[in-house]
Amino acid sequence: MTFEEFAMARLPSLLRYAVVLTGDRDLAQDVVQEVLARAQVRWRRISESDVPEAYVRRMVLNEYLSWRRSWQFRNVHAVGERLTDLDDARGGIRDHAEGVVEADALWSRLSTLGRKQRAVLVLRYYEQMEDEAIADVLGCAPATVRSHASRALKTLRLSSERQERIHAEEKS
Repeated sequence: MTFEEFAMARLPSLLRYAVVLTGDRDLAQDVVQEVLARAQVRWRRISESDVPEAYVRRMVLNEYLSWRRSWQFRNVHAVGERLTDLDDARGGIRDHAEGVVEADALWSRLSTLGRKQRAVLVLRYYEQMEDEAIADVLGCAPATVRSHASRALKTLRLSSERQERIHAEEKS
């Protein structure tokens, strides 16, 4: 498979993956563009690997984790309706507006997480990877992956509980 064939076939998937990691479609496009530019130069070596797509996905993850403009990751903007483009597995959403509000709330809570915690959650729940595989991708121990996931989920739970309390107080 040539690089051009690979890029045409896998670009939508790589962009979806990068959007879930970054929370910003424009930044995701920048990350994927940078990765594909570097992958083209190394394509002969990459195409000889067992799974070239996994190699390139790892490049996307590494680029996300080391992005030079790291301040953008501390200020993730909610993507709202853009999440509906990801063909999420929740099935049909009854009310489009409700789905947008839920997506905004999710991105708002995810923006409070650190890059590694967010990456662990994306790899675990979006990419459906096991802890050992995530540890291999991130270059850390499986226990570290579990620690990042635990802390991230705790932060999300606390944030969700806080939102529910505020919402309940507003109703009363």
